[in-house]
Amino acid sequence: MTDFRRHLITKGTKIKDALVQLNDLASDAILFVVDESNKLIGSLTDGDVRRGLIKGIQIDAQVDDIIQSNPKFFKKGENNISEVIDYRKNNYKIIPVVEKDHTVVNVVNFRKKKSYLPIDAVIMAGGRGARLRPLTDNTPKPLLKVGEKPIIEHNIDRLNSFGIDDLWLSIRYLGDQIKEYFEDGSYKGVTIQYVTEDEPLGTIGAVKKIKNFKHDTVLVTNSDLLTDLDYEDFYIQFLESGADMSVVTIPYKVDIPYAVLETNDSQVHDFKEKPTYTYYSNGGIYLIKKNVLDLIPENEFFNATDLMEKLIKSSNKVHSYPLIGYWLDIGKHEDYNKAQSDIMKLKI
Repeated sequence: MTDFRRHLITKGTKIKDALVQLNDLASDAILFVVDESNKLIGSLTDGDVRRGLIKGIQIDAQVDDIIQSNPKFFKKGENNISEVIDYRKNNYKIIPVVEKDHTVVNVVNFRKKKSYLPIDAVIMAGGRGARLRPLTDNTPKPLLKVGEKPIIEHNIDRLNSFGIDDLWLSIRYLGDQIKEYFEDGSYKGVTIQYVTEDEPLGTIGAVKKIKNFKHDTVLVTNSDLLTDLDYEDFYIQFLESGADMSVVTIPYKVDIPYAVLETNDSQVHDFKEKPTYTYYSNGGIYLIKKNVLDLIPENEFFNATDLMEKLIKSSNKVHSYPLIGYWLDIGKHEDYNKAQSDIMKLKI
């Protein structure tokens, strides 16, 4: 994982040293000039250096003399998807991310990332995985490998590819192995924190333990899913729906081999010849407004479906996002075997 600090240079640096750094960045050649506190001051490209030299500025001069003083940036926790899309359309490829005090904390490279979504993600990784025994006797289910890396790592990498880099892992069974594998996530360019379930808290109960989300939208996902879900489209549809919670749903078609009669008080008023019905199953991936998480009880077993039921009963909006791509719940041995063959063809 590329260290974003390669794109940072301190004010007062000589132009010739900046050129060396730009050269090392190759096609990603842009530098962000910071002060001693790592606060963003400006940006610098090969073009800025060239224009400065043409004006007669010496190569031993400081970069301060030639920087662009109003660079584009994302503010952590405050960027919006319209801004992201606008930057991409206008060919801004590399954007720094700053905190409220303008300290640079990351750099987004749209050559390598699909988006930069203002979302916290919680990956539920505490289950026993009993149906996959004996594979899970000594290894937590999320760390079982699909292809060359663990199931949960596929999920983390896909989230990261959409710029979702503030992650929480909810752990319980053999959770220390998961912590040892990912640590703080820095080697993958993400921030990973952990919440431990002392007792099983259901598919969303542990989320109540997290008090310091950075964004107003929280994504909760099971760790044992393999999917090519477009998180940006999911997020945009969530915003446009005006919902408090959106659920990825998996379409299932049921073919009825006979004519189906529609009746009322024993009177046939219509019939359908060999109809096909489509039903939607819960896909285990949710987008939720942060304030809605207040409805989750403290230290109680609580499923995502319980939260949906609460919202529906209180006339809040729960949105369905039908997934047209790939999705596999790795719950049984046959699912795990299917994942091993599918991963060779998937781009996730």
